[in-house]
Order: sequence, then C-alpha cells, then structure tokens
Amino acid sequence: MSQGAPGPGGGESLLFLTDEQLRKGIEAMFFAYRGFTADPDRILEDLDYGRAHHRAMHFIHRSPGTTVNNLLSILGVTKQSLNRVLRTLIEDGLVESRIGRVDKRERHLYLTPKGTELERTLSDAQRARMRAAYRSAGPAAVQGFRQVLEAMMDPELRRQYQTLKEGGA
Repeated sequence: MSQGAPGPGGGESLLFLTDEQLRKGIEAMFFAYRGFTADPDRILEDLDYGRAHHRAMHFIHRSPGTTVNNLLSILGVTKQSLNRVLRTLIEDGLVESRIGRVDKRERHLYLTPKGTELERTLSDAQRARMRAAYRSAGPAAVQGFRQVLEAMMDPELRRQYQTLKEGGA
C-alpha cells in the first residue's frame, strides 16, 4: 500500500518503513535474484553462454521478429555487447536474423526451433521456481509483489514492460 492510499475501513493508511526493514527487502531481492538465475545459469554454463544470451533469447521469444534496435532498448546494453551475443546465437543456430521487408537496414530476430527449445528449458526452470513461490505466498502476495516491482521501474521501463505485458512489441 502506498502513502496516502485508502486503508481498511476507508481511512487513510500510511506506510512507514524503517531503514532496517528496507535493508531486509533489498537483501531479499538480491538473494531471490540469485535463486531465480541459478537454474538457468547452470544450463548456460554447460553451453558457454551467459545471462545476456538468456535475456536476448527470452525477449526474442517473447516478441518474434523484434528488431535489433528494439532489443537494444529493452536490454539496455551497448550495440557492441548485443552484437557479440547475437553473433554467437546466430552462429550456433539458435537465432535467425532476417532483413526487414520495409526497411532493408533493419534486422528482425527470430528463435530457430533449436533456440525455442533452449529458451523453453531455461524458462521452465524459472517458471517452476516462481510457481512454487507464488503458491507458497498466495494470490494477495503475488499481486502485491507485482505492484512493488512495477512501482520500482523507471517510467520508460514501465512503458516497455506494459507493452510486453499487453502482448505488443
């Protein structure tokens, strides 16, 4: 609940957190992220890939045909860094790059069947972990967790997230 939001019974409820409570939340995020990435990291390590490869594959899968520029915007990495990742994924037969029909300068990215299979393996591990955590925490906590995450996003990142969430881009 945010400051000034209506509380139970219709009155105003203010949320005050101590620095210690905030520190615990920050540390919980760090450790949760370690757990969330641990399973895919083990799979990726065997293939000599890193998290950047996983993130690229995730968003290419999420938005087939996305452009390199759109992927750059979503991932927030340098063009050089993304090109290095994409070159590896393309050479290894996981991603296909197609020249744009309208703008020949654009490159549109698609997962190959092999890429789709790897992306599914990586995401299945994360979905299993999230599913178990959500079941344990319950529906109200799931909604609250999403609200907290969205509230932490910068406005431009929230817009990108909303576009993905709504099935666009």
